[in-house]
Amino acid sequence: MAEQRQLVVVRGGGDLATGIVWRLTRSGWPVIVTELASPLTVRRSVSLSAAVTEGEVSIEGMVGRQCSIADAAELAASGVVPVVVAPDLPDVPGCAIGAVVDARLAKRNLDTTLADAPIVVAVGPGFTVDLDCHAVVETQRGHRLGRVLWQGSAAPNTGTPGLVEGRGRERVLRAASDGVVRWQAAIGDHVYADQLLGTVADEAIHAPFDGVARGLILEGSTVVAGLKIGDVDPRVDPAMCWEISDKALAVGGGVTEALAWLSR
Repeated sequence: MAEQRQLVVVRGGGDLATGIVWRLTRSGWPVIVTELASPLTVRRSVSLSAAVTEGEVSIEGMVGRQCSIADAAELAASGVVPVVVAPDLPDVPGCAIGAVVDARLAKRNLDTTLADAPIVVAVGPGFTVDLDCHAVVETQRGHRLGRVLWQGSAAPNTGTPGLVEGRGRERVLRAASDGVVRWQAAIGDHVYADQLLGTVADEAIHAPFDGVARGLILEGSTVVAGLKIGDVDPRVDPAMCWEISDKALAVGGGVTEALAWLSR
């Protein structure tokens, strides 16, 4: 089926973008993912961006592999998801791009335009339909999560994570200073309130409550104060660390719907 679909370029390889790619590839769309040379992804165990540093990843049966842009179209046609280091929207040799999905979740429009492809879909706040893109998919948890918007914009960024078993803002680990991240815990570990998880420069990072380390930024990453570097899940189920989230799948469903409708 993939060869009957137009090539989709998904900008961003984080956990939400990966949910989008998972939905698209299972609906027959060949996809290329673009990422930065040094991704700052937290949920690395379910993010295609990890292929940049690991070479290849497997996420719920979907294989992502780092490759050059010259090899990307052929790899995408084979069913493997190519992950290309490209901060700007690339030209794909020998293949026309049918759709672009901006899933970088920058909370603002960095450089996406209606001229990027015949179909342009944006994810989350910062985009306006018919000004920046053809459709926007809502990312805010609640009644409209995953809904395709055909006019206007997604809900503005609240800056507050959604509640999970009553835990919201405190679930997120942030760097207290500029520096290099060093971990004493790993994704999937059971952690306990006030446990030392790692450091940024000389600043300790402690677990905010009992739970599971659901996401940790790559060891050795250089970060700035305030950056999200980790995520503790109070549900104490390590299996969730290797499963695409409900939110990512809902957003992925919205993007898949938007592409199907716009390409009909």
